[in-house]
Amino acid sequence: MEQALEIARQALLSGDVPVGAVVLDENGTVVGVGHNLREAEHDPTAHAEIIAMRQAARAHNNWRLDGHTLVVTLEPCAMCAGAIAQSRIATLAFGAWDEKAGAVGSVWDILRDPRSPHRVEVISGVMKDECAELLQSFFANLR
Repeated sequence: MEQALEIARQALLSGDVPVGAVVLDENGTVVGVGHNLREAEHDPTAHAEIIAMRQAARAHNNWRLDGHTLVVTLEPCAMCAGAIAQSRIATLAFGAWDEKAGAVGSVWDILRDPRSPHRVEVISGVMKDECAELLQSFFANLR
């Protein structure tokens, strides 16, 4: 999570919401990283998780990320939760809860819905205070 937080801080340079993500393969090797780039790339799908999973898929030349772990500083939204399920990620670890748009327990629970096509182990609240503080500071500076 510390690495994901460091990556999240890079999003601040482009004015994006500071969310960072890291994908680890079965051996614990980092195979994908990403931070939000929606503002920088004018792309509504440029969320940290999507960028990190795309990088991991390219690294393995395979969209299936079976056995991989995704670590992200903020609870994934519905789009990202769907992509996590579709990519076959084995484990998701996230930090801060997203009470407005979270789709892994806050507003929805896409990954643990019995109708979901793939089961993902979810570990929530990892360094949640540090993750939340970065986001709160970002939004306080906007006001």
